[in-house]
Amino acid sequence: MDQSKIDALRDQSVFPQSHLIDGKHVPASDGAAMDVLSPLDGRMLTTVAKGTVADMEAAIASARAAFDDRRWAGQPPAARKKILMKWADLIEANALELAVLGVRDNGTEIGMAIKAEPGSAAGTIRYYAEALDKVYGEIAPTQGDVLGLIHKEPVGVVGAIIPWNFPLMIGAWKLGPALAMGNSVVLKPAETASLSLMRMVELAQEAGLPPGALNAVTGEGAVVGEAMGLSMDVDVLVFTGSGGTGRRLMEYAARSNMKRVYLELGGKSPNIIFADAPDLDEAAKVAAHGIFRNAGQVCVAGSRLLVEASIHDDFVAQVAKVAQGMRVGDPLSLKTAIGAVNSETQLRQNLGFVDTATNEGGQVRMGGSRILQETGGYFMEPTIITGVTPEATIAQKEVFGPVLGVSAFDTDDDAIRIANSTVYGLAGAVWTSNLSRAHRMVRGVRTGVMHVNTYGGADGTVPLGGVGQSGNGHDKSLHALEKYINLKTAWIKL
Repeated sequence: MDQSKIDALRDQSVFPQSHLIDGKHVPASDGAAMDVLSPLDGRMLTTVAKGTVADMEAAIASARAAFDDRRWAGQPPAARKKILMKWADLIEANALELAVLGVRDNGTEIGMAIKAEPGSAAGTIRYYAEALDKVYGEIAPTQGDVLGLIHKEPVGVVGAIIPWNFPLMIGAWKLGPALAMGNSVVLKPAETASLSLMRMVELAQEAGLPPGALNAVTGEGAVVGEAMGLSMDVDVLVFTGSGGTGRRLMEYAARSNMKRVYLELGGKSPNIIFADAPDLDEAAKVAAHGIFRNAGQVCVAGSRLLVEASIHDDFVAQVAKVAQGMRVGDPLSLKTAIGAVNSETQLRQNLGFVDTATNEGGQVRMGGSRILQETGGYFMEPTIITGVTPEATIAQKEVFGPVLGVSAFDTDDDAIRIANSTVYGLAGAVWTSNLSRAHRMVRGVRTGVMHVNTYGGADGTVPLGGVGQSGNGHDKSLHALEKYINLKTAWIKL
């Protein structure tokens, strides 16, 4: 990647953004707009339309019309595949523009963003484009003069609410399988990270996706998100974000048409280090990167470090050494390892967790403060807090920032008990050379994803989903298609 090309894009003007409804750019029905503040310097980048209930209803009506007349669902699989493939190609061709725009909007360091955002999104769209003509119905093993057929049909209108930390990657996790199966989609980006996702929707239209098959409405979750959740014309709702919002969406579904709701919510993922780990230096490096990259704003971040007591002090020192070598600063510099916190609100929340941790007896081993305040941006030191008990707030609540809580354990059972002591169950890891122990930990820790001697490694071929209050349903892999299809039985007398 060329720094000069990044620098050429960093100050490009960003035009005010409108909704995309029925293939057209549409302003908010009352003309209102929201300022977009860049976390890099706190300055206004542009504005986005501040959607109204009427705007969301118009987008849903467009999606419903597009589904009912089958302008997308009725296309042959080969035709849908061709359009989705072209969309993936356009994302790839515009990758640097998308990545830089996203970084200016949400603060992710460019070295991570270029791969995790447009790179991942293009790969995901391409994966589901390849898969869509390989989804078959079934013939039931009936007896006598009856034929039982099981059809797999699109569900209809999908509402997708996308978070701000990885809008393109997570957006593609929803859009890829939903569109591949022939559904129409209404997209609601996060208030603090709409720009790159709206551009990706424009590229879908350039690729030939018919009007109404994909609509996008920007605005406040409390207004347009609620309108989506309460709509009688949305058949499936998919969401990645906080548990509080997830609960509200489930309530909205119950109050409206009992739409299916799939949630990928918070995590408090344990990274468990045994003294017999095959490479403790590598484990320390991966542990630091697993919590501090993207300023800790990663759903599966290894935010709880559980270390066997016999190596606790030395291992924490090694993690701190790695963290001290990770440069915090300008997210558009290729030399930066840790970018900006997404917003001032999020930064204040992170610092509040540090204060709470120390008040509850934790010790700040390193970091704990806001830095680079002179830039106007939202930057925080990588922070390590030791002496964290399983009951501590920082061990129970998702911080979603560059804050690592460390706890010691003595036995395998202790590690499993501490790992399972939260309401979450999204991800986790164990580092050990003992194969039997590795299998016991994979079996014993309640989580949707468990790593062994690594952290964060997984591609689109395997599912991502949580247990407990980390949500339900799965993104990624062929299993994600299940959220976006209905099974219909045809019972035929011969």
